[in-house]
Amino acid sequence: MSKDKFTILESTCVPLPLENVDTDQIIPARFLSATSREGFGDNLFRDWRYDHNGNPNRDFNLNNPRYTGKVLVAGKNFGSGSSREHAVWAIYDYGFRAVVSSFFADIFRNNCLNNGLLPIVVPDKFLKDLLSLIERKPGTEVRIDLENQLFTILPTARSVSFDINSYKKECLMKGLDDIDYLLSLRNEIVSFEALKK
Repeated sequence: MSKDKFTILESTCVPLPLENVDTDQIIPARFLSATSREGFGDNLFRDWRYDHNGNPNRDFNLNNPRYTGKVLVAGKNFGSGSSREHAVWAIYDYGFRAVVSSFFADIFRNNCLNNGLLPIVVPDKFLKDLLSLIERKPGTEVRIDLENQLFTILPTARSVSFDINSYKKECLMKGLDDIDYLLSLRNEIVSFEALKK
């Protein structure tokens, strides 16, 4: 399933200044029965967003109207725990297109890249400063330039580069998943196979 093309994103951010957030906290196991990728955003951080009666937790940042945007800025070690792909589906379905942290679990990071969500690793100090700035000034905008692999805090012009696998970068920029990418090479594959005959 192809996703939107990701080239440059300018957006405000939602801060989640918590460390060691695992995939069960991102999307609790009781919500994993669906087979479609859609609808998981409703239960993103379910046990933090709502109380036992289903009422929104006003102290949780995703319920705070001051914080909006397509960029989730999380604490260190985001996405640890089980390998459930549903965690990424929930984040994407909620409306986020990028997640920023100083460390991601490897499986979670790969799941992000396979599903059109850009995981950006920044230095610890940069992350702490960014979280602090967003909490003080919720309208703070950032700019993500995927082609040049640059993350910029627009009000301060402070930038940091980030790493990404070149193949996954191409897929994100073209809005392709692995199957779409292979299909885009159909002519080359057919030509190669013809040479073998």
